[in-house]
Amino acid sequence: MKTIRFSIIVVCLNAGDKLNKTVDSILTQTYQNAEIIVKDGMSADGSVEKLPDDPRIRILRQKDTGIYDAMNQGIGMAEGDYLLFLNCGDYFYDHKVLEKVNAWIATDKYASEIYYGDIFNRLNGARIASNPVINDFACYRNVPCHQACFYSGELMKKRQYRPEYRVRADYEHFLWSYFQGGVQPVYMDLCVCSYEGGGYSETEENRKRSERERREIMDQYMTKAQIGKYDLLMKLSMASLRTKIAENPRLSGAYNKLKEMVYRGKKK
Repeated sequence: MKTIRFSIIVVCLNAGDKLNKTVDSILTQTYQNAEIIVKDGMSADGSVEKLPDDPRIRILRQKDTGIYDAMNQGIGMAEGDYLLFLNCGDYFYDHKVLEKVNAWIATDKYASEIYYGDIFNRLNGARIASNPVINDFACYRNVPCHQACFYSGELMKKRQYRPEYRVRADYEHFLWSYFQGGVQPVYMDLCVCSYEGGGYSETEENRKRSERERREIMDQYMTKAQIGKYDLLMKLSMASLRTKIAENPRLSGAYNKLKEMVYRGKKK
């Protein structure tokens, strides 16, 4: 079976103990053919200096203009066949994630440039199932978060993130890959990441910015007729109410299990 080399890119700035915990979740993977690129924005808290002395870790310390500029800098260093961006405070779901992903990619007949799975949201205590079928409506609603996506190195070096989008550059990149790059993402039925939740993009201010950026990005890749149709579908299906249920810690688990059942039926 073919062995995939992975580049795991960790962006940080004064991350404290979170950096060590995130890196440790990579170092303890059963599958060892991976490099860790720590892109540090000149931290002053000593967190980078506390990293273990391991040849798999490569550190890039230089200033950046934001998280997506930092991720682009990490891409420039990456040598792996597939890249994953793991934020500080996020961990691999278990010690065999890379082993499972390698087996999936190595035996997959489609040879996609994007493979994605599910995440576990520690804030709500629930596994968040990703849509197993990516189509226009899936791109309208939302796409898998970058912590669950393995991107081919060639794809990311050909088209990096657009850092002018402060919150939604990963969404823009996914839509570009699907609509213009000719990529058909492949779903892997496995949980990739244990996601901290409550991060940068989830503050009240950035949620508003996120929606503005999302609308601007959709306008680039979808027609007004498509967007209007999908807006109506979301209203009729009470999407805002379902979002509140999904974010409620007491209801999130049951809701996401139901969603996972629906997605499994959809895949069949």
